[in-house]
Amino acid sequence: MALTASVKDELARLDIKKSSERKAEVSSTLRFAGGLHIISGRIVIEAELDLAASARRLRQNIAEVYGHQAEIIVVSGGGLRRGNRYVVRVVREGEALARQTGLLDGRGRPVRGLPSVIVNGSAADAEAVWRGAFLAHGSLTEPGRSSALEITCPGPEAALALVGAARRLGLVAKAREVRGVDRVVIRDGDSIAALLTRMGAHETLLTWEERRMRKEVRATANRLANFDDANLRRSAQAAVAAGARVERALEILGDDVPEHLSYAGSLRVAHKQASLDELGRLAEPQMTKDAIAGRIRRLLAMADKRAVELGIPGTEDVVTADMLDN
Repeated sequence: MALTASVKDELARLDIKKSSERKAEVSSTLRFAGGLHIISGRIVIEAELDLAASARRLRQNIAEVYGHQAEIIVVSGGGLRRGNRYVVRVVREGEALARQTGLLDGRGRPVRGLPSVIVNGSAADAEAVWRGAFLAHGSLTEPGRSSALEITCPGPEAALALVGAARRLGLVAKAREVRGVDRVVIRDGDSIAALLTRMGAHETLLTWEERRMRKEVRATANRLANFDDANLRRSAQAAVAAGARVERALEILGDDVPEHLSYAGSLRVAHKQASLDELGRLAEPQMTKDAIAGRIRRLLAMADKRAVELGIPGTEDVVTADMLDN
């Protein structure tokens, strides 16, 4: 099951007893998934949800908390929308429910954000607000570089109210407008995990954290592999360049090179892509990396000094850009 559907399914099964939390969740769900319609002169409330369990939860809460009856209408998917949609509709006493849930103020005017009693409520009410908003229009993407918990909002006022609810929970959420649609987004992995816990999606949190850890381990392994590969490539390039310099040094010095330096140089020329450690193991008797490096360094210095005396190109002149790029 996709993470978003998993969160919604778990939240829809969550048992909440406290009346204020249930009211906050209903108000939030209706605000983020619903709207007010006037049909035959009467106010009708409709909330469109994507899971049958979410619709049944909303209908049950409306009946048990507010005492109003709601019906569920199944709308078959078509076009860009796949799967059924579930519309929770309150026809009788829709205006009364709208006032009770804060969709209308005391003068019968639509409220664009969330009612003040919920905005100024407890931390548990803030959790319920986020739970209702997620059931209405939430999404959770896979953990990783672009992971996000996101709520699509009906307007900027509702988005700011949701940001405020997150702040009361000690979390940072950002409101933004994308192609004319207001959204509230949380991208920090630890904040997403904390919010899933606060909303009550504990089972999905375990799955999300497991995938998050797996991706972090994989990313770390890839970084180390790339790092090692780059180091090996640089070492090979340096060895090839050093081999070319040593070959030039032996040409410049001819027979005037000490035997132990000539031997180290010959090893370098014969094994141009070997590391210094490998050259030391190939020597007879074996030598340390520092011993090989020291002999080659002295050989190059001696050859460059002789080249200056003779006025000819030294060992550096044979190193080309191609050697360092390959």
